[in-house]
Amino acid sequence: MPKNPFTRGHSRALTKRHKIAVAGVATLGAAAVVFSAVPGNAETTTSEATVSSAPVKYSSEQLKSRQADVSEQLAAKALQSKAAAEAKAAKAHAEAKAKAKAAAAAKKKAAHAAAAKKAAQARKAKEAASRAAHRAKLKAATHKSYANNLDGWIKESLDIMKAKGIPGSYNGLHRNIIRESSGNPNAINNWDINAINGIPSKGLLQVIPPTFKAYHVPGTSWNIYDPVANITAAANYAADRYGSMDNVNSAY
Repeated sequence: MPKNPFTRGHSRALTKRHKIAVAGVATLGAAAVVFSAVPGNAETTTSEATVSSAPVKYSSEQLKSRQADVSEQLAAKALQSKAAAEAKAAKAHAEAKAKAKAAAAAKKKAAHAAAAKKAAQARKAKEAASRAAHRAKLKAATHKSYANNLDGWIKESLDIMKAKGIPGSYNGLHRNIIRESSGNPNAINNWDINAINGIPSKGLLQVIPPTFKAYHVPGTSWNIYDPVANITAAANYAADRYGSMDNVNSAY
């Protein structure tokens, strides 16, 4: 009877190559069984699940590149934050500077306004004082008393002449009054050419009515025989024609 070729004794004689081949066949067979047992539409799902669940591995160069990218992003954000902070600080500084400048300008304007107001008040006070002094002077002059004689008449006329800017001296007036009327305020010339023409000379300084009217000084009487009015009008006429009554030494 022939011997069974698949006995234990022969199985020990399998070489290493035979064993590898057998293992490969067994593996392929198992894989075939698995694929045949799983539905067709589950094949992709199983593969995707297997792929997605597997951990992703990076090389050292890739890790360094990603770290560099993250560092650059962080640095960019830091620069942006710093720039924003600097811009905010600059804006705040500019606003504070503008506010301080406006406050200084307002303070300067207020100081100028106060100084101008003070100067205006001082000027008004000075003008008021000047007016008061002038009124007091005029009042004193108005209430000044004069003797009712030739000396008093001449002195009162001289004060009026001084206020009106009419030149003349006491001696000049007195000399001409004595020559013309001997100091008589009611004197009248009825014999000279003026009298012949119907306009006789009258008063202390023998003034004809037209001359008295033309050279009458405001503030004095319109009566040609009034001593002060007559002297002042005659002095005003002499100043206009001769420069001053002091320059008159004869009939004028």
